[in-house]
Amino acid sequence: MTSTIEPFVVLPGEGEKLRGPVGGPARILARAETTNGGFTAIENEIPPDQGPPEHIHVREDEMYFVFEGTIRFKAAGSYFDAPAGAFMFIPRGTPHSFRNVGQGRARLLVMFAPAGMERFFEGIAGLPPGAPDAGTYREIAHSAWMEVVGPPMAQGEGD
Repeated sequence: MTSTIEPFVVLPGEGEKLRGPVGGPARILARAETTNGGFTAIENEIPPDQGPPEHIHVREDEMYFVFEGTIRFKAAGSYFDAPAGAFMFIPRGTPHSFRNVGQGRARLLVMFAPAGMERFFEGIAGLPPGAPDAGTYREIAHSAWMEVVGPPMAQGEGD
């Protein structure tokens, strides 16, 4: 069986650049159309003390690789600190959130399998600058099979 999807490389500085959901820049590296629906890969920069509200992905497993900084994850009620070089896996259906607990930016590779979560990133990036209101955030999340189930992690949470 021959695939209709072609091999590709995304060079440094390339990819689809947009504003990430928590304010830092994001760069879509792979999407449904380039991976035959297999996975989405996004480089995401997280400003200090920022992170998303607690949420669940109904249909995607989520994986993170921390390139820079330290991220504290909350997943299924447990806390995990992930410094640069760490990998985190979150199975679909697991309530989770994270927060940049370092002094500077954190830079992550975020992957979703199967693909599709790029729709959420694009939806948030299409809003006016500034934090979206909770209702709009929930609507965009819902359209990408994501359910918001709680607030963002508080400063110092999980210490």
